[in-house]
Amino acid sequence: MRDRDEAGRARNARPRDAYGRPLPHGATGEERVPDDYAAEPAEALAEAQRLLDADRPFHAHEVLEAAWKAAPEAERALWQGLAQMAVGFTHVRRGNARGACTLLRRAADRIAPYANAAAPHTDAAAPHGIAVADLAASARGLADRIQRAGLETVADADLAPRLCTRPTRSM
Repeated sequence: MRDRDEAGRARNARPRDAYGRPLPHGATGEERVPDDYAAEPAEALAEAQRLLDADRPFHAHEVLEAAWKAAPEAERALWQGLAQMAVGFTHVRRGNARGACTLLRRAADRIAPYANAAAPHTDAAAPHGIAVADLAASARGLADRIQRAGLETVADADLAPRLCTRPTRSM
């Protein structure tokens, strides 16, 4: 049974390990992204990048999911794709090749259309400077490689791609 707040909404109060796996109540877990996390896109991207660089893809997913829920309708699929990409990385770290491939391909499918809106072969017009073409290609390529050759072919750098074509401001 999930923990609930005073209004009855589900809350994730259980502690989690570095890759988001639930730990027993009372265990010491990783610091979590608050359920009410809200940030401007540039701040969310910078925080998600920091978390990916620190090998915390589950936590990056939580930041990107919050941005997805707060995004204007025209950007929601992009943010959802970014969140799914981070979940794909989480599955890699958990040793779940099938889940990783599924989520990475879903992510690529959601992100790729935003590359078509940008100038050809560039992400200059992509929302918030997000590297949509590179991210979609790398997510799809990583899924293909995992399916073909296994999780042992994944390098740490594969799980911390540059989210933006221009530097994000740090927090």
